[in-house]
Amino acid sequence: MEPKIILVDDEPEILNLVRDYLVREGFNVLTEMNGIDGLKRIEIEKPDLVLLDWMLPGMSGIEVCKKLRQTSSIPIIMLTAKSEEVDRVLGLEFGADDYMVKPFSLRELLARIRTVLRRTLSGVQDPNGGVIRRGELTIDGLGHRVWKKGEEIQLTPTEFKILQLLASRPGVAYSRLQLLRQAMGEEYLYYERSIDTHVSNLRRKVEDNPAEPIYVQTVFGVGYRFGDPS
Repeated sequence: MEPKIILVDDEPEILNLVRDYLVREGFNVLTEMNGIDGLKRIEIEKPDLVLLDWMLPGMSGIEVCKKLRQTSSIPIIMLTAKSEEVDRVLGLEFGADDYMVKPFSLRELLARIRTVLRRTLSGVQDPNGGVIRRGELTIDGLGHRVWKKGEEIQLTPTEFKILQLLASRPGVAYSRLQLLRQAMGEEYLYYERSIDTHVSNLRRKVEDNPAEPIYVQTVFGVGYRFGDPS
């Protein structure tokens, strides 16, 4: 079955170019040209991945991303002309899984899409049927779902992958580079600091007090580890 992608961009040239290329690569691509219609289409179609332009008429891509993250963990790749690091980090903080700065290579975009989809569809498996239980957290590797105290938590695919990887080996310290390589892929090794943004978002969702984490702990000078409270 063809993976379904919704592309939201108000530039017809980019819209047509990206759509035609991805269709040739075996994807089912639906398009919209403004944020309001894009959000409605995403909620109705429930695609496998969203490509979302930052600057959109009607509702900005950031606003669409924020609204989607209130109810959905669907993978989102932001398409942006903003190249400053603060802008890229802002997109991640609002829940995007990745970003591409315009102008971008179609081949690189395809590689990013496939990597994000792999993070959605695969994971570090636990011998206990793909389920990891750590303290108040239950992590279902097969279903890509997380619960805390029985209440489901919505994580992005990247956040889920980081949590699953850390929780699979409590107490083991991972460097940012190791997390990038294992949770995101080789093509992200030049974006080492983006891990910090994903970890910060993850802590806000799984920790009682993100300032004093008991699950996703910082190992100063190294990276992060899972502190098993059980």
